[in-house]
Amino acid sequence: MLSPRSRIGRSAEIAAAAELGKLGYRILGSNYHCRWGEIDLIAQDGDCLVFVEVRCKRTDTFGTPAESITQAKQRRLISTAQHYIDQHCLQDAACRFDVVEIVEQDGKLQVKDILKNAFTE
Repeated sequence: MLSPRSRIGRSAEIAAAAELGKLGYRILGSNYHCRWGEIDLIAQDGDCLVFVEVRCKRTDTFGTPAESITQAKQRRLISTAQHYIDQHCLQDAACRFDVVEIVEQDGKLQVKDILKNAFTE
């Protein structure tokens, strides 16, 4: 059974995947785990492999959802993405990291923004 926080996180990932699908992304996988961390969504956008971090907050009072991604989190995401690339023999693929910002409005989760190429290696 999922905790309330995990349920919200999973709902945010579903909302993000739906929005990305509307924009033409093809979702390849979700919740990819390895020893270095987890990637929420892995997608294809044209010829680019996209590693997507979904961030959900109730309010922007203390910064945007994307601003909550620390340098340490970025390093874990990069290491996890590298593991995925190695495991799937995609060393020559063009890649980027996107962030989908989700906020709660009137009790519903809404996609606030999609930040393409939010950070690099």
